[in-house]
Amino acid sequence: MQVDLEVEDAQVAEWPRFQQATFQGRRLKRVAFALGCLAGVGLVLAFFIGVFSPQSVWPSLLVGQSAGLWVLVAGLQSAWWVTQWRRATLQPAVDISPVPSEPVDNLGAYERLLERISTRWNGLLKQIGAPVLWLAGWALLVLLSLEQAWNLALPAASLGVVASVGAVVSLSLAFGLLVFERHLAQQPAIEWPEARPLAQLTRVGIVVLVLGAFCLLFAGETSVWPARLAVLMGVLPGLVALELLLRAVLALFSPRRETLEPTLLGRSVVADLMRWPPQPLLALQHELHNRFGIDLRQIWAFSYMRRAFWPVVAVVSLIGWLLTGVHEVPLQARGIYERFGEPAQVFGPGLHVGLPWPWGRVLSVENGVVHELATSVGDARVPAEAEPAEGPAPTMANRLWDASHVNDKSQVIASQRADQQSFQIVNMDVRFVYRIGLTDAAALAATYNNTDVPTLIRSTASRILVHEFASRTLDGLLGVDRVNLADEIGKAVQADLQSLDSGVEILATVVEAIHPPAGAANAYHGVQAAQIGAQALIARERGAAAEQTNQAQLQASNAHDQAEANAREINATAQAADLRFEAERKAYATAGHAFVLEQYLGQLSQGLGKANLLILDHRLGDNGSLPTIDLRTFTLPTDSVSPRSPVQPGAAH
Repeated sequence: MQVDLEVEDAQVAEWPRFQQATFQGRRLKRVAFALGCLAGVGLVLAFFIGVFSPQSVWPSLLVGQSAGLWVLVAGLQSAWWVTQWRRATLQPAVDISPVPSEPVDNLGAYERLLERISTRWNGLLKQIGAPVLWLAGWALLVLLSLEQAWNLALPAASLGVVASVGAVVSLSLAFGLLVFERHLAQQPAIEWPEARPLAQLTRVGIVVLVLGAFCLLFAGETSVWPARLAVLMGVLPGLVALELLLRAVLALFSPRRETLEPTLLGRSVVADLMRWPPQPLLALQHELHNRFGIDLRQIWAFSYMRRAFWPVVAVVSLIGWLLTGVHEVPLQARGIYERFGEPAQVFGPGLHVGLPWPWGRVLSVENGVVHELATSVGDARVPAEAEPAEGPAPTMANRLWDASHVNDKSQVIASQRADQQSFQIVNMDVRFVYRIGLTDAAALAATYNNTDVPTLIRSTASRILVHEFASRTLDGLLGVDRVNLADEIGKAVQADLQSLDSGVEILATVVEAIHPPAGAANAYHGVQAAQIGAQALIARERGAAAEQTNQAQLQASNAHDQAEANAREINATAQAADLRFEAERKAYATAGHAFVLEQYLGQLSQGLGKANLLILDHRLGDNGSLPTIDLRTFTLPTDSVSPRSPVQPGAAH
């Protein structure tokens, strides 16, 4: 019952929960601080381990355990706010506010803006309430931490001695929380109303710590479930945190009165379900009554449903048991009706009525369903992968002899070589198309005389194939005998199945392929490749010889052409020299000395064409003296001057 201070004569000092508020608040503060520190250390360790080893189970384990402790810390802090209100009620604050005076506006614009913002934020915080904000903050922290550590693809790994140490620490903390939970559970509601909800939240932390210890103790390289459990155990504190966040959001719409005793926000319906025996409906009823004032016990419909629950369950169970005698047989099946364990009738498709279970039951049998079966023992059902439309053909579509298929089976056949009898091996792919007989007798035989119809057909066919192929040769199998081989094998297999009263009907026998083994085909291809390689080598050597011959012919042709060109050039030069000599002789005979002078002047002009000339005239000078040449501008060669007698520059005549 909440206390309203506005009610007249409200003597709260006489109530036990107000008298022990100070002691309870101090204890809650210490426990919350210790658990918060442990949860913070666990989160820091999880962060560092996640950085260096992302695939380790430790981050998820530590985050899950820290989340369980944080949920408990959120509940303890919420209860601490309630004890603070009760303590403040017993010790009202003294009004020491100063005498109001005339306000003096000596602040600047920036200071007034800050004061206005502070006033608004303080008013908003006072309106919402610090307990609501703290509870929402703790819930968001738990949810974000669990979201970061959620990884169901963690591999199995052995944790060594560290796992044992961690398990001991987890169990020790769980034992400490168990002692604290027992202490809270024994508190009377009149002295501490919040003790019972806090005890339920404590059980969340205990469960998470115990689950973490089990994960550490059973972790190994071959066990994957400890890693999965380490991640999934965070679901429990996550649900509690989500509920606390929802309570914090709903608390924003609830009116707050300073004179009304606050209720505990940090309570959880999920945590209340963790009791033995479990009573979820009772917990939901108490929650609706406490939160919304709805008492389901006062509603006549629920009371009637509670009284009529067991009779209704009994009637529904009886009707359900009687309905087990109604059997539906699908269109592609038949049903063998057994009455008291003995086959009585074969039902066709449709609805049929018989005795209820266990006196009567119906066994399903196929009705005309056609199957295809390969005789290979290694006929493993490999899941087919979709091939791209534009990509290469799948491997199963390769029908060449050098490719081995999953349905190929090797058989020994006879081979005639000269006058000696020998054996050969061939690979074959023989398939049978079968179904269960359409008669009632065939359905009964297939159901009661066989445990595995495909295995029976395969074993029978293998024996028949060994007998049939032992007397045949390779030439016959690849030629005339192949036409009648499928009919003979099918008739022999059908005869054996009828003698066994199997109820199976062979519709067709298909010889998909008969060819030598892939190894022999590959060896033959190797011989062909060697022959082709030899022919290619011969052609390559012939090409090299032809290339060398053509190269020698080219070099000889070039030498011959060069010699002819040199000879023609020398002959032309000689002819030109002879013509020039004859012309000069004729010119000398005609011109005489003038021709010689002209030749001399021509040779002189050719020789002095690039020479520096100095022409002197004897007529220089007025008094008939010889001209003067200044040799100071000329430099003598260095090797013609003696170092002991240097030449002084001067004039020469």
